[in-house]
Amino acid sequence: MGIIIVGLGPGDPGQITREAWQVLLEAKEVYLRTRQHPAVPHLPSHLRVHSFDHLYAEREDYASIYAAIAQEVLALAMRPDGVIYAVPGHPLVGETTTSLIAAGAAERSLPLRIVSGLSFVEATCAAVGLDPLADGLQVADAMLIARQHHPALEADRPAILGQLASRALASDVKLTLLNLYPDGHDTILVQRAGLPDQRLVRLPLYELDRIADFDNLTALYVPPLAGPRSLTALQEIVAHLRAPDGCPWDREQTHQSLRSDLLEETYEVLDALDAEDTGALQEELGDLLLHVAMHTQIAAEGGEFRMADVTAGIGSKLIRRHPHVFGDEKVEDQAEILRNWEAIKQQERTDNGVRAASLLDGIPKAIPALAQAQGYLGRAARVGLGLASDEERCVTVERALRGLCAGEGNEEDVADTLFALAALAKSRGVDAEAALRSLNARFAARVARAEALAREAGPELAARTREEQAALWESAGA
Repeated sequence: MGIIIVGLGPGDPGQITREAWQVLLEAKEVYLRTRQHPAVPHLPSHLRVHSFDHLYAEREDYASIYAAIAQEVLALAMRPDGVIYAVPGHPLVGETTTSLIAAGAAERSLPLRIVSGLSFVEATCAAVGLDPLADGLQVADAMLIARQHHPALEADRPAILGQLASRALASDVKLTLLNLYPDGHDTILVQRAGLPDQRLVRLPLYELDRIADFDNLTALYVPPLAGPRSLTALQEIVAHLRAPDGCPWDREQTHQSLRSDLLEETYEVLDALDAEDTGALQEELGDLLLHVAMHTQIAAEGGEFRMADVTAGIGSKLIRRHPHVFGDEKVEDQAEILRNWEAIKQQERTDNGVRAASLLDGIPKAIPALAQAQGYLGRAARVGLGLASDEERCVTVERALRGLCAGEGNEEDVADTLFALAALAKSRGVDAEAALRSLNARFAARVARAEALAREAGPELAARTREEQAALWESAGA
């Protein structure tokens, strides 16, 4: 006989399917994952009912509970009459034990039959008035979301999180969702969906864990945020702009025609960072992301790569280069992390058949010279390459400055001085490029104030002495 897994529906015994009911009528006994389900008291009276509830009391984590249940069901399936195993909802919707049992049955060549049932999804959709197809519903297990740092959801589509069984779980879910949704986002707790005592609790996201009565029949409905919010929505907009019925200008763009605009947008992001303007930073990052989407769309149209390839590439790279986070490797400090990073990069080149490259490859040749110098210095430091000490650099700077101030020296002396200053700045954790940009901004503001004062002084300014004009400049710096 093997294994029959029966779905008992979301709770209302009237929603048990005719097929499931017929299987239960013809059975002598049934094993339940849990008795904590409203349909259980209404099962056929002749059935001998067993459950695995004792495992929930004996074990602390759900993974070990589900594994133990699966092993017991597989053992029972070896009997001549096999086993009938019943679960809440649909056996293939949010039921981990089903997948474990199916894998074990395949290994043992045991027959497996799935008897469908209504899942919690249908009942929850009915409770909140949602069409899952028309509205693009996302369904996730609350425990899965709780383990994530950022929810695997798109904010512009509705979502239902099932099996929100406890307040502690709700707290973890809330923290994850807050990485995508605003804290005041309206949500709906759906309790005992489809039953006569069904209850809907509307509350802002930040209050999700402030109520106490959670159970296995609790789900969370998260409505979508208004407007295009996801990377998928942005890619659709860009693809539409590039389509025959889109924008003529966007259709004509190529990787090369967008190059200068990409560089300009990058510098605008840096301007927002320098100004510490979070509103401008949000906008400029959006403009920069548009270029990522546009270049990716152009590549997709040419059959070169797609957005999934871009995100897969960077995601895999980050995991591979952080074995101390995503693997078992232990590190002592940041210096060891950086050395490992360089070693992994070199191994990647070898694995990809790339000839041994320079340590400094990857530092763009077109970036500003101060940033390039600090990039080179950082790469060298990662592998412990011996460079001059801070004291030696200070000697270089002092000697060069004395010569330059005395009217001596040449372009090479200036370069040596700037490189040594960039190294000194890096050793003190200072971004030389950002520091100079900040000073340039202050100088520009001072010039603007001096110009304003000069306009106020009128034509007679030119007749003033050099000392008076210098005093005007100093006042502009106040």
